[in-house]
Amino acid sequence: MNRSSLLRLILILMLLTTTIQACSSKNLKEPVRSANASKKTGILLVSHGSPSKTWRDALFELEKSVTPEIMADGKVSGIKTAFMEYTEPSIATRLKEFDKDGYSDVVVVPVFLTVSPHSFDDLPTIMGQKEDPRSMETLKLEKIERYKPAAAIHMTPLLDFGDALQKNVVRRVKGLSANPSNEGLILIGYGDEDYEKEWKELFDKVGASVKQETGIDAYSHAWCGHIVRYRSDSTTAAVTRMLKRKQHAIVIPVLVAHDENFQVRIIGSGLEKASADKNRILYKPDALLPDPSIEEWIVSTVKNTMNAMTSSPGK
Repeated sequence: MNRSSLLRLILILMLLTTTIQACSSKNLKEPVRSANASKKTGILLVSHGSPSKTWRDALFELEKSVTPEIMADGKVSGIKTAFMEYTEPSIATRLKEFDKDGYSDVVVVPVFLTVSPHSFDDLPTIMGQKEDPRSMETLKLEKIERYKPAAAIHMTPLLDFGDALQKNVVRRVKGLSANPSNEGLILIGYGDEDYEKEWKELFDKVGASVKQETGIDAYSHAWCGHIVRYRSDSTTAAVTRMLKRKQHAIVIPVLVAHDENFQVRIIGSGLEKASADKNRILYKPDALLPDPSIEEWIVSTVKNTMNAMTSSPGK
């Protein structure tokens, strides 16, 4: 079993453990309730956060899009969106709101691409489910509030546990592609220093899906986040290399939502330096959202988690 598979297995076990503990233990902050009689479940869509209003609005629109189907059967009483950093509403703010309104359970859906310190350490630490020393120090420095809710927390898997990401990128590539035999694909992601191998494996899987669905047989990737100190050099280098192999480079930002700092300033400036002939670069400064595949993934993930909660002992 490779490191990526092992990490995913560990994450799944962590999520199952959180759910089982939440289902089997009584919360000392609340009075004892009869089973199911006072059940009130909320959904919290959690994303990284950004100073960009355009970025934040995309996440609020995602909430609006998935709300009708998730709440259709009456098992969910409310859906909220929270951001891990940079802006309100924060995770702590939303969890306090759920507590104030008497929620017994909160299903937390991390809208993150793949494994990272955010999913393993930061989110559980913020919500009082874990006390990771490094995360606690980072959260303190960044003034991110920690809050352990009275409601039981149930964490769901990440985006890479399904095929929504592959479907999304294939659709966007097809929208730009004109002659696959003369084109190469560049995927540009935020990246992570601790989990670079896992990010690369994810992008390799996406690249393979694009090849199968479109016939584009050349693929590479680049980073635009903290791993490259938010510089455009990685984008420039990847595109320059691809244009030595293919007539055109299709550049896809694999980012959750549109943020002017990334799609325009970092990636855009990197493309400017990559080639004097702009017609050779096929690029649209878009993002994963909005997308029906992502919405379907969220709805399915929530329903699967709710079913697991219902079938757990003590429920």
